[in-house]
Amino acid sequence: MEIPLDLARTLAAVIDEGTFDAAARRLRVTPSAVSQRIKALEQQLGRVLVVRSKPVRATEAGGAVVRLARQVALLEHDTLAEFGLEAGAPDGAGRAQGADGSAASGAARPARPVTLPLAVNADSLATWFLPALARVARRHPVVFDLHRDDQDFTVGLLESGTVMGAVTSQATPVAGCLVRPLGVMRYEAVATPEFAARWGLGGDAADAFEAAPVVEFDRRDDLQRGYLAARGLDADLPPRHFVPASSDFASAVRLGLGWGLLPGFQSSDGLASGGLVRLGGPHVDVPLHWQQWNLRSPLLDAVADALAEEAATALRAPTPARGWKR
Repeated sequence: MEIPLDLARTLAAVIDEGTFDAAARRLRVTPSAVSQRIKALEQQLGRVLVVRSKPVRATEAGGAVVRLARQVALLEHDTLAEFGLEAGAPDGAGRAQGADGSAASGAARPARPVTLPLAVNADSLATWFLPALARVARRHPVVFDLHRDDQDFTVGLLESGTVMGAVTSQATPVAGCLVRPLGVMRYEAVATPEFAARWGLGGDAADAFEAAPVVEFDRRDDLQRGYLAARGLDADLPPRHFVPASSDFASAVRLGLGWGLLPGFQSSDGLASGGLVRLGGPHVDVPLHWQQWNLRSPLLDAVADALAEEAATALRAPTPARGWKR
């Protein structure tokens, strides 16, 4: 049995776009044609591949097919690049031909970029992650489809085939993936001086944290809970603000809505100017790793190298030494 690649690519487009109509627009076919392709693939494989919800999502079997489609697209891109050919150009050289077969005048048609879906935690996305991708995009025809999730959960997107690479806190490689350490993001508990004075935070009055409002990213954010538990406090007692965006989270702390744990990127200026104060207690170190599919892909490796280079200056040194682990 074979999986027709055109049908697999159609399934990937449906999952990427979220609806059959949006996938049809991307593929420049009718929604009916998209539906027929998915049904044909499901009948051929004897599996339901798509949960027809809004947005649609892949079943476990569908995720495997999507992963295949993305792997083939990435390998195709790398092969064309190795040949010096531009994907999307009509004659491989990026120039249209005249009727006599000679190259037509005019500028070369840009290569159609390949899409790389990647997963990253919010604090990395808001600070050091994007400059690395910008360097890759200047050298390669690529666009990035970024998925934001907590660093403890991004590997789930790798396992499902949703993304090809992920920044994660997990050092153990997902099946079929490689992992390399990036570094450590250190967090400290901070607040405005006015907030700290109002609630009696800092010093030895640790129990004051049980009454003071705390800022958390979302209900899966356990950094502040871990900090409170390390100080021997009941992490369930403080009232909570939920601010689910990294820059807005930092702004909420700087505006005095509550206290919170911030990385040095977001607290150093405030601490230097006196707009923020340290609240004492233990710092929290979050080790970050890069995991990607185990493919011989120059493009995916270029992304990994750029991220490692950026992390070398932005994060604390990783332990153990840098390098791939299978």
